[in-house]
Amino acid sequence: MALPFASSRRLIGANLFFLSTGAVLEVAGTAVDDALIAGWRERVTRARARLKWDMPGVVARRHANGASFALAAPCDQLLVATEVNEWALCATLFAHDPRRWSALEDTLIAATLEDATDPDAVIPPVLEEDAALARLERLAAAEARPALIALLAAANTRSLPHILGDTTLTLGAGVGGRDFVLARLPQPSDVRWQELRDIPTALVTGSNGKTTTVRVLAACAREHGWHSAYNCTDGVFLDSETLESGDYSGPAGAWRVLRERRAQAALVEAARGGILRRGVAVSQAQVALVTNISPDHFGEYGIDDLDGLADSKLTVAAVVTRDGLLVLNADDVLLVAKARGLQARFGRSPALGWFALDADLPLLREHRAHGGSTSGVRDGRLCVSHAGTDRDLGPIAAMPLTVEGSASYNIANLAGAALAAVALGIPEAPIAAVFGRFGATPADNLGRLMRFEVNGVRVLVDYAHNPAGLRGLLNVAEHLRAGSGRLGMLLGHAGNRQDTEIEQVARVAAEFHPALIVIKENEGQLRGREAGEIPRLIRAELMRAGLPEGALPVRMSELEAARCALEWARPGDVLAMPVHSPAARAQVLEMLGVVTSSADS
Repeated sequence: MALPFASSRRLIGANLFFLSTGAVLEVAGTAVDDALIAGWRERVTRARARLKWDMPGVVARRHANGASFALAAPCDQLLVATEVNEWALCATLFAHDPRRWSALEDTLIAATLEDATDPDAVIPPVLEEDAALARLERLAAAEARPALIALLAAANTRSLPHILGDTTLTLGAGVGGRDFVLARLPQPSDVRWQELRDIPTALVTGSNGKTTTVRVLAACAREHGWHSAYNCTDGVFLDSETLESGDYSGPAGAWRVLRERRAQAALVEAARGGILRRGVAVSQAQVALVTNISPDHFGEYGIDDLDGLADSKLTVAAVVTRDGLLVLNADDVLLVAKARGLQARFGRSPALGWFALDADLPLLREHRAHGGSTSGVRDGRLCVSHAGTDRDLGPIAAMPLTVEGSASYNIANLAGAALAAVALGIPEAPIAAVFGRFGATPADNLGRLMRFEVNGVRVLVDYAHNPAGLRGLLNVAEHLRAGSGRLGMLLGHAGNRQDTEIEQVARVAAEFHPALIVIKENEGQLRGREAGEIPRLIRAELMRAGLPEGALPVRMSELEAARCALEWARPGDVLAMPVHSPAARAQVLEMLGVVTSSADS
């Protein structure tokens, strides 16, 4: 018999379901009706009462592929929380249909023994309630860490951030942090609290522009004289030093940043997947920024629509300090609507800052009139208002990231970054200096709107990976083409997207009527798809959109696709080349004869 749940995971912080730690069970392959949810909820409530867990947080959320069952628990009871969750579901199923689920207890025992490092120490699962609750009490007693709870309470009274790992507790952050081994935690009275402190910290999430925004913020912090650590989809960095390479936009990257003892500021990219898998990895931040909400990654972790995606991104609001700022995109109608519900969702709403392409958008004018913080473009200049002070950061068209003002999405990224930087305490002059040069050289923003000229062909290398990002890139390409020359491009996608998302990207490409679309296999991102499956989907959709078959060559690697486009291009043409894997990007840049340093700006 298969278990009736797809996965069970621990959550370490604020998440889609609640603000504390806990556990989530993903139910798949089993019908989830009101009776099942009610039975699960009743059993979870009784178990939490028996274990004396009095924090709020018991949530069941249906989605297209099943349901998520979540419960809050003390941070030293997360393994027990997963046991409570699994028992409550399985006991409810057995009570409702004992014949069908007659072998479920034996299946649970077998799975527990298989996962155990020491099978002899296992306390076998049982479905009968009295025995199950007694077992959970024994597990809770074994997992309890009173010293941990005492330390976290003491840190909270001092407004200190913390990171709780599997073996280590970190109190404070960056230069003001210290690590403690969980097996040998001190008493609060033995901690040298005067040596611990927080550092300026910003969280950045959203569908597009996260990495660019984090890099701009890190450059501003460095210009101000702070050693800045940041994480993104390319790795973890301290100033221009690469600490880790790879996609570190999840909790591991955030923890690495906050535990970097040389860091005087922390800029954290918080991707959707990490938030949904483990919760927000940062316990507090002075600034959280949401760039936008656009269709992407539907069908993963119970997120099937923009509404759910927005809720998951806005979880970062929960960790903004009481004197901090939540920076939101006023041009995103969903974020504007969701902002009204933050008080009800979290019990408090952090101070809001709004950014937009137009600094005099009605929402921004009204917000400023009530003393609120805003950022946007007025008369071609980027203007920021915060704490009663107006700042003019200079002409947008002179900022390299905007490509003479044609990259509207980067104007939005700069507007959001400007407000976040000011809220972190960075003065106007270093922000303006960075904005006036950032993006002028390829190393400033690797993989994002990198611009080259090769034998008279203008080449854009970018990370555009969803409809909004691709449309922004192609608008810049059209601006550079200026009605002359031809437009060519690459088009591929990662495998962990729904067919409809992949087809929508193809339709966006077709809107611009390129003379060439090299359809590529993102060979490093098949993610469960068969080789050639995504190129076939893209090609079929492009042909349905009316593009001629001869304009749609297929190449089975990103490098070969780039080579095909370059061989086709002639002087005056513009090539838009979304390249997604860091390894392929390095190969493409080498082919273009480009030498870049890592994170330096």
